[in-house]
Amino acid sequence: MDPVVVTQAINVVYEILILAQVVLGLAVVMGLLNVLNIAHGEFVMVGCYTAYMVQKAGLPYLAAVPAAAIVCGAIGLVVERVLIRPLRYDPFETLLATWGLGLLLRKLVELAFGRGFRSVDIPISGSVTILGEAYPAYRLLLMAISIAVLALLFVWYARAPTGARIRAMVGNPVLAEAVGIRTRQLARNTFVAGTAWAGIAGVMIAPLTPVEPFMGLTLIVNAFFALVVGGMGTITGLVAGSGIIGGLQSGLSAAVSPTTAYLAMLLLSILFLWQRPRGLFPRP
Repeated sequence: MDPVVVTQAINVVYEILILAQVVLGLAVVMGLLNVLNIAHGEFVMVGCYTAYMVQKAGLPYLAAVPAAAIVCGAIGLVVERVLIRPLRYDPFETLLATWGLGLLLRKLVELAFGRGFRSVDIPISGSVTILGEAYPAYRLLLMAISIAVLALLFVWYARAPTGARIRAMVGNPVLAEAVGIRTRQLARNTFVAGTAWAGIAGVMIAPLTPVEPFMGLTLIVNAFFALVVGGMGTITGLVAGSGIIGGLQSGLSAAVSPTTAYLAMLLLSILFLWQRPRGLFPRP
């Protein structure tokens, strides 16, 4: 088999799985709470900078995972309490509020680290031979982790009591409160979990992308495209949207150019917003 074809095929799978991890935190917040967190990309960016600081301090790279989850989760906790909750989770008002939050986070990071690019060393060097073609071991590890996370999330959401409570809260919050579900605490924990996972996603991608204050803008656009196409509030929609957008981006970027790939994703998203605004697999 042609080595170029093998490498490109693995790259497409990699892009899909990594996009799914970046989208995951936004899908939790937007799909379950109806909050379009425009600052989601900035939470991923904060996770990247957390990984940079952990590595700069000489600590094991694995320590960046809990560190990013704590930092982004703590920020999310404050944001939910002082920004999202007072707006009563209104979709339009929280969209504007988180847009301003994204600006604030970018400026704070810019003040702390400057506008220059930061690089994070790849924690696992070397490559693995697949069908006669060498492929970076760290990318393969991220792919395996992504598959495991999506599988566990699917099982948890389908069977765990917390998943059932979240579905009940979203479907009928008044009735959920009446039967004893603490909707306020559940909504808070869901929002914090989404921001914490955004930080973890940042740790995952930090060694493979230039880390800079404006990187969140591209991340939120791609994540939004994936949710528009796949649909919000379901694991199937998350995977489908990430597969279509991630595959389109990777394939067209390699075959034509990144600009063409972006235009194709934009046109596809507009088409879905026009003809199928709830996506392929929306929440029932």
